[in-house]
Amino acid sequence: MSRKPNSEQRRAQIVQALLDTMAEHGYDKATIVLIARRAGLTPGLLHYHFHSKADILLALVKALAAAAQQRYLAFAQNAVNADQRLNAYIDARLGLGEGADAGAVAAWVVIGAEAVRQPEVRAAYQHAIDTELALLRELLAASLAAQGRSTGNVHALAAALLAMMEGTFQLASAAQASMPIGYAAPMAAQLVRRFIDAEPPA
Repeated sequence: MSRKPNSEQRRAQIVQALLDTMAEHGYDKATIVLIARRAGLTPGLLHYHFHSKADILLALVKALAAAAQQRYLAFAQNAVNADQRLNAYIDARLGLGEGADAGAVAAWVVIGAEAVRQPEVRAAYQHAIDTELALLRELLAASLAAQGRSTGNVHALAAALLAMMEGTFQLASAAQASMPIGYAAPMAAQLVRRFIDAEPPA
């Protein structure tokens, strides 16, 4: 008797195939046929696991957000104070070390563009951004507090740092040759440190 396919593994396989196809062709040209070919499946199997290509895209948003969180947790596992956890976050998001994935970055940029056009994608993207901002505010507030600095501007700093990261992703995908190699993480860390040092005492 044949074993039943693992549905979760199959769904993850399809989501990865969309990521790979989208990073190469963009979302509009990432057809079900191309995604199925990349996944090594038939188009019918894709529709068995996902109602539409848009549903695969929504699953990809969640998968990328989860992968980013896991990379941060891996980088932060040996952090012993607030500053180290904040630096681990910056390295996890912008560093070129272990776990860096240019394809995932390119796919995230495409997702941001689709969020402008598709309400369902916008909602999923907004949720991911809100979750990211909450984590950033927590890390920044802890670092500010550890230095005895005011946390009054933490919301603005979190938004500015996230905007920098999103812009970095855009440039890494669209104008990589124009940007210095490995600049993003150290520059982000320097800018954050200067902001923290410039804040008034708590």
